[in-house]
Amino acid sequence: MKFYLSSRLLTAAALLLGLCSPTTAQQIAVGNFGVSANGMPYAVAMDKGFFREEGINVTGIISSAGGGTSLRNMLAGGVPYGEVNPGVVIAAIQQGADLRIISDNVLTVAEFVWAVKLDSPIKTLADMKGRKIGYTNPRSTSQALAQMLVQKAGLKPGDVELVRTGGFGEGLTALGGGIIDVAPIPEPLWSQHKGSYRAIVSAAEMLPPLTNVVGVTTANMAAEKGDFIRAVIRARRKAVAFMISKPEEAGVIVAKHYNLTKEVGIASVKNLTTSRTQGVEYWGSGQFNLEGLKRMVELQKSVGALTGDVDLNRIIDTQFLPEDIRKPR
Repeated sequence: MKFYLSSRLLTAAALLLGLCSPTTAQQIAVGNFGVSANGMPYAVAMDKGFFREEGINVTGIISSAGGGTSLRNMLAGGVPYGEVNPGVVIAAIQQGADLRIISDNVLTVAEFVWAVKLDSPIKTLADMKGRKIGYTNPRSTSQALAQMLVQKAGLKPGDVELVRTGGFGEGLTALGGGIIDVAPIPEPLWSQHKGSYRAIVSAAEMLPPLTNVVGVTTANMAAEKGDFIRAVIRARRKAVAFMISKPEEAGVIVAKHYNLTKEVGIASVKNLTTSRTQGVEYWGSGQFNLEGLKRMVELQKSVGALTGDVDLNRIIDTQFLPEDIRKPR
């Protein structure tokens, strides 16, 4: 009888613990996590326990070298939530993928500066005439932004030469070796190397708000993992608020996950939490800035990454956002 009662008590305790503990362990996919600034809030959310506070157990973050790879990882692994460049998501939808854009995460391209060597004669955008400007890869955001900068400078496309470097680190090497004259340098690379180069322009001061990264899920995951997705968005929102209120502590956390020095981690977080592009912040809460998203769609079209009409109303799903930010700004 005592054994029977003990077994019943243990079973009841196990059930109670199951009800009170976070849901089944799950990964999320974040493009360029550990490398690019977009994913920094997830490092803070993991380290500060914000996912667990929201009742979920995020066991790891699947990173990748780009948005397309991140999306493939998400689809192949049955991952409920991913963070990807909007152009990649929209292109996949146009090709038949049943995806939904569910949050607007990075609202500007303020992580970018365009820099030259310290002894370069280039002082302004107009001085880029006849020069070579680096970008990472064809149809990339950096290529589109380089073209936009040329226009902003009042130059014609033929006035400059755009040179593919294959990556931002490779771009720094090309700049140092004189292969290009101007290189795009995003955070945290800029905070790492700004003592060795001179910025001639920053995206925050020259370009309008352009939605850079969005949250995404599949139709199946939307139906099956809705509570998990909502919790991820809430935890990320907490992390962004924490980064704004405590940038030094957040910077130390970022440095650990991104393999940076504490000084660089803190500088990167302070730079981006204080950045405003026409009044718009860099890391958003998840609330949609439709004008910024529309601009990015048009920018992606300009380099051939997207074609045809894009009906944003059909592919955006705001049901997973907290009620106070469901209405687009």
